Amino acid sequence: MKITRVVPLHVGQFMFCRVETDEGIVGFGEAGAWGHIEASGVAIQRFAEYLEGKNAFDIEHHWNVMHRFSYFQGLAINAAISAIDIALWDIKGKALGVPIYELLGGPVRRKARIYGHIYEKTIEKMLEECQAKMDAGFTAFGHLNPFLDEGNDQVYFKTHIKKIRDAVDNVRRMREVVGDRVDLLIELHRRLTPAEAVTFTRDIEQYHPMFVEDPIRPEGADAMARVADRIPVPIATGERFSTIYEFQALLSRNAVEFARVDLCLCGGITGARKVAAMAEAHHVQLVPHNPLSPIGLAACLQVAAAAPNFAIQEYATGFEAGIFESRPEHLGSNVVDRVPLPDQGFVDIPDGPGLGMALLDDAQKIRPPQSRPISMRPHFDGFVVDQ
Repeated sequence: MKITRVVPLHVGQFMFCRVETDEGIVGFGEAGAWGHIEASGVAIQRFAEYLEGKNAFDIEHHWNVMHRFSYFQGLAINAAISAIDIALWDIKGKALGVPIYELLGGPVRRKARIYGHIYEKTIEKMLEECQAKMDAGFTAFGHLNPFLDEGNDQVYFKTHIKKIRDAVDNVRRMREVVGDRVDLLIELHRRLTPAEAVTFTRDIEQYHPMFVEDPIRPEGADAMARVADRIPVPIATGERFSTIYEFQALLSRNAVEFARVDLCLCGGITGARKVAAMAEAHHVQLVPHNPLSPIGLAACLQVAAAAPNFAIQEYATGFEAGIFESRPEHLGSNVVDRVPLPDQGFVDIPDGPGLGMALLDDAQKIRPPQSRPISMRPHFDGFVVDQ
């Protein structure tokens, strides 16, 4: 089976890849560098020059060629590789009439536990959304930011003690609302310095969060290891990694307990299975990252089905048009032919051929292309705030 066409599709805030073959089978994938979405689209077009005319089943070979041919990689390029890789797995599953997980060794589970997003600018709104998500049957909440998702138009400053105490109190209030019915996945979004991360995380231990995510900027494996060695709450990180080697650096330093591999950024299904194997060897669990469309979710669920060390899956209920607001349905539900729906905190893993899901033919009409403007929240001193 030969690849005849590789096309990037900019749909709303998403970048998809459509791969066509000479046997009429079409595969879909998604690129995860949503901050630089146009660059990923150009990279997909560039890789099309190599892929068209090649055997669609040679996935590992193509993965290596795309990563190695020029020695230049990076988020936008690797996101393009990821989208292509997912689409090729989709094609192979469809051609063989099986879900992708059957090609990964078969399922170890039929359902995946999920967590919903909570995006709000005030603690009162967060508490309301916690109750709404519980009423909807979720048993875990993520993107749960105790420092709040205030807008980039809000100049920021707090003293150290108020910054820490306000956030700790917000975690307390969330735990009081949800009791022991819900796991809290605390999202810090690189907001803290190592010193602040240690102070804050020690104070929230009593509320038993499942993990703290990205307590500091993730570029420095040694710094993350230093924090991990000093705090009592497990660290989840990796959502911004575009290579398997970044995960290796963390795993070898005991700097992560929950690997947040993004299939649409870190090499697609091929990259994720490599990360999953490394993590399993270190007794580290997998929490796939997906603040994207249901196509990205479907890819994550195929890996979750076959990975013994899978823990929980991100289920994007918010971030519509790049706005930090909570919603009841999965982001991008209106551009695909089906979406796995929550039931008692779990979703059924799609068991149709390939991804078990497809992009609608008129997706670009439903969601015209959209880009996120470049901006950061200002600090009172004139610098910027990571959030």
